[in-house]
Amino acid sequence: LDNTLAESNAISKEIGNLYKSGKAAEANLLKEKTGILKEDSKTLSEALNAAEENLQTLLYKLPNVPHESVPAGKSEEDNEEIFNEGDIPKLYDGAQPHWELAKKYDIIDFELGTKIAGAGFPVYKGKGARLQRALIAYFLDKNTSAGYTEYQLPHLVNEASCYGTGQLPDKEGQMYHDSRDDLYLIPTAEVPGTNIFRDVLLNESELPIGITGYTPCFRREAGSYGAHVRGLNRLHQFDKVEIIRVEHPDNSYKAFEAMVDHVKDILRELKLPFRILRLCGGDTGFPAAMTYDFEVFSTAQDRWLEISSISNFETYQANRLKLRFKNILGVVGVSQ
Repeated sequence: LDNTLAESNAISKEIGNLYKSGKAAEANLLKEKTGILKEDSKTLSEALNAAEENLQTLLYKLPNVPHESVPAGKSEEDNEEIFNEGDIPKLYDGAQPHWELAKKYDIIDFELGTKIAGAGFPVYKGKGARLQRALIAYFLDKNTSAGYTEYQLPHLVNEASCYGTGQLPDKEGQMYHDSRDDLYLIPTAEVPGTNIFRDVLLNESELPIGITGYTPCFRREAGSYGAHVRGLNRLHQFDKVEIIRVEHPDNSYKAFEAMVDHVKDILRELKLPFRILRLCGGDTGFPAAMTYDFEVFSTAQDRWLEISSISNFETYQANRLKLRFKNILGVVGVSQ
């Protein structure tokens, strides 16, 4: 296409010169050739656009490449425990799980949520609502004191935002979609927070950037049922406070470990026994190169429950977002 356009431009200049020289017959012959080149350019342009669109569609379907330290495996059974801290308390006989306590003290009403919306949409009442609000404020205050800038973010995003962070096409079946306006309810604040930087060219001096924000999150969680999802274990709507860092590629994993330490400090302050898992390749999310899951132990349920995760996307999301940075020499790179 470039060669055809270049040839067409060269001939157009030649035609002008021929007319100036009084050689109209020769100029008219060349004009016929430029007409053919124009048609060729149109055909090539259409083929190029189709090829670029097909390539982008294929690239969107490719997950990130796992970091070399990620263990091989197919499911959560193959995840690797890398840290464990805290003493698991012993409950007295007859101790009740949280869904029984919530009902007894009327602080979370699961039946009312089912009536209003369906299963997975609890209603927090009285001290339950106050506790939820206090925890959100606590997490935001901890994050801002650690240097993160607080944002209030949209709860709906467009399709481009979902593709930018890798929710689409991977998580399409788990997202609530408004077909009339073609908007998606966010599954995590990561989506609107990260898309702040879509199509952005940063100066290297602006890095690192840290943001935090609270949003309700929405996930269809298709097929979730049974005793293991009772109470607050797995919801269609839940509250979440997110932290996001945009870093220079050379500082990527140092920043990742700093985020891990930040969450550790919060769990220690809350006096919760916890462990950290490095997810295996088969359990690592579509856009992540490496993910650590934080789990706390539920004594009443006698099992570990995931309460947080930290992922490094390396350049994967930055490439999809077209997020770049430049240094003082004008060299452009991709932020992580």
